[in-house]
Amino acid sequence: METKWLEDFVSLAETRSFSRSAQLRHVTQPAFSRRIQSLETWAGSDLVDRSSYPTRLTPAGETLHDQAIEILQTLQTTRAMLRGHATAAQDVIEFAVPHTLAFTFFPAWVTALRASFGPIKSRLIALNVHDAVMRLVEGSCDLLIAYHHSSQPNQLDADRYEMVSLGQEVLAPYAKPDEHGKPLFELPGKAGRPLPYLGYAQGAYLGQMVELILKHSSAPIHFDRVYETDMAEGLKAMALEGHGVAFLPMSAVRKDLRAHKLVSAAPPELKDLSITMEVRAYRERPIHREALKPGSHAARHTHDTPKHNAQALWDYLLTHGGSL
Repeated sequence: METKWLEDFVSLAETRSFSRSAQLRHVTQPAFSRRIQSLETWAGSDLVDRSSYPTRLTPAGETLHDQAIEILQTLQTTRAMLRGHATAAQDVIEFAVPHTLAFTFFPAWVTALRASFGPIKSRLIALNVHDAVMRLVEGSCDLLIAYHHSSQPNQLDADRYEMVSLGQEVLAPYAKPDEHGKPLFELPGKAGRPLPYLGYAQGAYLGQMVELILKHSSAPIHFDRVYETDMAEGLKAMALEGHGVAFLPMSAVRKDLRAHKLVSAAPPELKDLSITMEVRAYRERPIHREALKPGSHAARHTHDTPKHNAQALWDYLLTHGGSL
């Protein structure tokens, strides 16, 4: 039995919708359904009444739901305690960062940060978007860095978590240039000759942003999906080889644009084929951290005060975050 099955099950009990929970868990609905079925096989009982809508739990499901919440909370507390012991003597700032930002935005951001803030010791934990957010929720990192767009908010409770903007990121289409510096593939393409499209796998955050771009495009876009992956760096590698058009964040392509290895695949007349996202840093509010289970063993050992360097960095970001 895998703990993610319990997390899936708790999500389903809360949303009462397979499709909504699959979206929140950043997996496809068929994959989410298979994981619930795997949990039912492990339990030896039906946990979900699939004949009703909205979805509801069976009596066995209700029993497991109560136990699952307790089990997950115990595991998260224990994990935080263990990580607290492991890092207590180190003044290391732990960042949970989605893969794309880890490869594109984060290295240059840390370079600028060290030049202005000073030396820092950091640990980067690169994950998918959901797991990166869960690191923060579980208390397993100091800061979460993630994209934000009003169409796809991350649902973090503003009363519990505080945020600072680190800047903006533009997502736009790029392709390899030909010998004349023109894109090998230029949007919008034609119905009879669709452009080879290098796309994000289903559920990827940037893939959802691309869908939003295409939905609001002033001209129909004709694509033939020839390749997909979760990460922008994977799409960029394929675009550099001339395999098609890829929507990529500016931080991933800045050097390639200067070197003329990639060019915009959008003609000047199509000005709506990009989207601007915000890059944000999040942390748990100290007052919330200190109030967690007052008097408990976990509170005394892992939630006394923020690490000094992490607090100093946050104070700095509040003033200078967007100007780095």
